Amino acid sequence: MSIIITEKCIHGILVQGSKIMKKEEQLKAVALRKDGVSVKEIAKRLKVAKSSISLWVRDVRLTKQQLKALEDNMHSFEVIEKRRVSRLHNEDTKRKAIMVKAGKEIKSISRRDLQIIGLCLYLGEGSKAQRGAAKLANSDPAVIKIMMRYFREICLVPEKKFRAHIHTYSHLNVEVAEVYWSQVSGIPRSQFYKTYSKPSIASKGKKDSTPYGTVDITVCSTELYLQIMGQIEKIKHLLT
Repeated sequence: MSIIITEKCIHGILVQGSKIMKKEEQLKAVALRKDGVSVKEIAKRLKVAKSSISLWVRDVRLTKQQLKALEDNMHSFEVIEKRRVSRLHNEDTKRKAIMVKAGKEIKSISRRDLQIIGLCLYLGEGSKAQRGAAKLANSDPAVIKIMMRYFREICLVPEKKFRAHIHTYSHLNVEVAEVYWSQVSGIPRSQFYKTYSKPSIASKGKKDSTPYGTVDITVCSTELYLQIMGQIEKIKHLLT
């Protein structure tokens, strides 16, 4: 005797199975709720929408102790930490939006802009004591790149006039630092003075904030130094 299973029968079996599974989930949800588990946690455990869980357990009445436990849990370290992370994320998003909007105000940098930027950087970071040379030291590669453009494009310094001197720590790799700053500045390593290695701070538990050390960029030219200082004095006079 053969049994013929029609498509309608299969559909009915699937529907019936789905109803059974749903009923089981409802019973589990109710049982968890009676144990004082939050709606959010039940939804997470059963992988069911919170709206469905809320509907299934709406008739469950929690005891005062269970309600207090749920309230206390809302103030637990984990919840507070999640809120803190969420707040920081929102603040970070707002900060980035402000920075992006502000950045759009800068369309391009003219030659005159580069001159003023270079002079202001030298005012803040450059050496004022070494009268026979223009010299600037920094650990920020962006600052060095900007100053190299200023020296090359505004001051028209010949490449052979540049010198570089790295100050780093003894536990760091000197060759790696020299290659790094040579690539940043565009100055060949043959024009680098011997790197100065300070006693290591690694053993003191301090964080290496300058993994490649600090680089001094020097142009041995009294005339250039005086030109830069003269223009800086003029800017100070006009603005103060």
